[in-house]
Amino acid sequence: MAFNLRNKYKDEIRPALMKKLSYENILQVPALEKVVVNMGMGEAMNDSKFLDGGLNDLKMITGQKPLITRAKKSIATYKIRQGGPVGCMVTLRGQRMYDFFSKLVNFILPRLRDFRGVSKKSFDGKGNYNLGLKEQIVFPEIHYEKVDNVRGMDIAFVTTAKTNEEALALLSELGMPFKK
Repeated sequence: MAFNLRNKYKDEIRPALMKKLSYENILQVPALEKVVVNMGMGEAMNDSKFLDGGLNDLKMITGQKPLITRAKKSIATYKIRQGGPVGCMVTLRGQRMYDFFSKLVNFILPRLRDFRGVSKKSFDGKGNYNLGLKEQIVFPEIHYEKVDNVRGMDIAFVTTAKTNEEALALLSELGMPFKK
């Protein structure tokens, strides 16, 4: 049977967190709610092929069809019109979320050059964690020869934790490699 992070969370991590955070009810224990992968592509306003490349890359990485994000208001300095495409995003939940998290933590992050762990300072104060990657070519699904532009992405880990400390404990138990 393949390694399953979801079952490991239910069987090992949740009871360990319950003891560590001294909760009485199992529903108080923080959980990973969703993972949002976002690619901002301001250049998509002028070139629709740029957007197609990003959509295709994100679909390959996550295994889910991305949603095109549109500008909420016009910004003349950046030549952005209201309603114009400015990027794409995917919201992962359930088993896909756990599979993506496991792949990111076990294969992608260790492959990064000069990687010494992710920062503990990227929490938002409400128990969510944000991570930025400079290029999409670190994922094995992306073939370097077929890449037209190197694009970065933001990955947001939304948890049910109320504080940063709870979220840090949860993500550490799940295997996120934080800096010492």
